[in-house]
This record gives sequence, C-alpha cells and structure tokens, in this order.
Amino acid sequence: MFKAREQIEADERSTLAPYACKSAESLGRTHRETPHPYRTAFQRDRARIIHSAAFRRLDGKTQVFLNGTGDHYRTRLTHTIEVASIARTIARALSLNEDLAEAIALAHDLGHPPFGHSGEAALDGLMRGHGAFDHNVQSLRVVTLLEAKYPRHPGLNLSHEVIEGLQKHNTAYTAPDGAAYHSPSLEAQVADLADEITYSSHDLDDGLDAGLLDPVALEALPLWEEARMLAEREFRRLDPTQRRGYIIRCIVNHEVEDLVIHSARAIDVAKLRSIADVRRQKRRLIQFSECTRRGNAALRKFLFAHLYLNPAVAGANQRGCALIASLFKRYLETPSLIGRKAARRIKKEGLHRTVADYLSGMTDRYCIEQHRALCG
Repeated sequence: MFKAREQIEADERSTLAPYACKSAESLGRTHRETPHPYRTAFQRDRARIIHSAAFRRLDGKTQVFLNGTGDHYRTRLTHTIEVASIARTIARALSLNEDLAEAIALAHDLGHPPFGHSGEAALDGLMRGHGAFDHNVQSLRVVTLLEAKYPRHPGLNLSHEVIEGLQKHNTAYTAPDGAAYHSPSLEAQVADLADEITYSSHDLDDGLDAGLLDPVALEALPLWEEARMLAEREFRRLDPTQRRGYIIRCIVNHEVEDLVIHSARAIDVAKLRSIADVRRQKRRLIQFSECTRRGNAALRKFLFAHLYLNPAVAGANQRGCALIASLFKRYLETPSLIGRKAARRIKKEGLHRTVADYLSGMTDRYCIEQHRALCG
C-alpha cells in the first residue's frame, strides 16, 4: 500500500504536539527542491546523512579507545547510532518529530576528527590564529560545504531545522527570512541531551569493560549507586558482566525517564502552542531534574579523572595528536599532498582551514597510514 508524503504530513499534524516541528511546515532548504512523493523533508535529511561519506567514516574514528584496539569498544559511529536511538525514544514520549530528532542526532558528530577529543584539541591548537577548530562547527561545514554529492550545490542541502539543531552552543539563531530567535526546536534540544546521556553512560560501560575503572570507586556517585541498588534488588545473582550491563541500563533508563518527566512539566508551564512559541523561549525546555543534572556532572568529572585522562587512553590519543601535528605541518609545506579536490578550496577557504578540513575527515587508521607514508 502506497503512503504518499501528503498522508505522512497529515499524520504528523494529527498526532504530534502543536509545538513539534511538522515536516510540511519546515522553513525549507538553502536550495529549493521538488518535494519527494513518499518521504517527508526530515526523512530525506536522515537518508542524506546516513548515505554521506562523512557518516561512513565515523566507523573508523575513536570514541574513547583508539579505533581497532578492541572488538567491541564503541566507535564514533556506534555512539552516534545510540544517540539517535535515545533521541527517538524521548521525542516519541514527548509527541515530538522523531525523524527530525534522529536526523540531528545522526549528524551531530560528523565533524569529529580522528583520535577523539584529544584530536579535536590538537587541531584547535594548530588552528590558533586561523579561526580555531570545534567539532560542532565542523559538523556544519561537513553538511553545508564539504560533502559533494549533488551537482547543483555543495553540501547535503539539509532542512533549516537540522542545520539549526547542529548549532549546539548558539544563544541566538537566524531564520531564512533573517528573523532572529532565541531557542532551537525541542527536537534539537532532545538530540543534544540524548548525546549527553549516551556518552556518559556508554563511555562508563567501555571503561569498566577495559578494566580501567574501579566499580567500588563508582559507589560514591549517586547515579551509579542508585542503579546498583536497583539492580541488586531485582537480580541478586548476576555474573559481573551481566551486573555491569544491567546497572548501565538502569542509569540510561533513569535519565531518559527523568528527562521526559521534567521536560513535559517545563513545556506545560511554558504553555506552548506552536514551534514559534518554542523559538521565543529564552531558556531551553528539554531539561533534567536538578538532582539528575548534578549526578551527570559528578559522573562526567569522574570519567575525566579516571578514564579520559587515564594513561592507557590519553597516552594512545596523545600519540595520535602527534601524528596530526606532523601531518598538518607537512600539508602546509606541500599543499598538493591533500589532493586536487581538497586543494581547490584553498583560494576561498585559506590553506590552514583547508588542511584542517582534510585532516578532520580522516579515520584513525588513514591518519596513521598517511603519517607513515609522508613522515616516516
């Protein structure tokens, strides 16, 4: 049975909250396109992101552990898929547009360089005086400029609402007609906090799996301790791996439920009637309770001290940063090494930015191979 786009759009109008983003009411794309017969605007955005080269390369990029050091540690791609799954769950519970929340989640890390946050810090240092480097800004460059799949325009020509959602740390936004507004869509806010839920809990899972975190030390963290006691009440006899997995599951479940409940209350208090009302808000309405927010902050602090800065993690990533620095210098000296396609952007974008674009697109493995070939 064929379901036309118009019917899907009608279903959205009848089932989604009045303040959710409706596909038929999108503010459009930079370059006008004929609507698809059976896919909404946000469904097309999701497909374009998944089919992009930058999305495929996420499979070869570090999340916490250097890509290839373990068979089941998370990569930047598996992290992204987990964020998208959690974003859809939250959006569905709040009667928001799941397709839009998922599309934003799938694109949110496209600009991440090799070697995780260490690689980002290295590129930022190398770009000092040349515009700096931030993976959120780079994700926007990927989808608006660097992906080149369409003959009529650069980038993926995504909907305004997806582009808005990738501007994670903005405090002001601009509509296509030039009007300024304060807040992004609720779907964008959902994707942002789904990322926070995912990387905290799942980096914790990988750190425990690697034997770098002490479960006893974790008992000082309220989020962990509450989940541990719940797991032990429900299942008294679990082997250590099952026990750890169930505790992580309880943490994720608690955070999602907390976010849904407190966001629904904030939305109700704000008396939203439309997406325009959302954009007029001066503070974000998708939010944790204060207790969970503090618990997340304590967990992040613990992970930085005991996982991200652990020599087993930081040492490998710092060696990767040294490769990035060497390659950056080599490409500045000999720009032809980045290839004709990338080199064509030098005149407009500048040499440093073009080199940063080229390096940030690399997987861990390709960066290592290029260093071996060009720097010895």
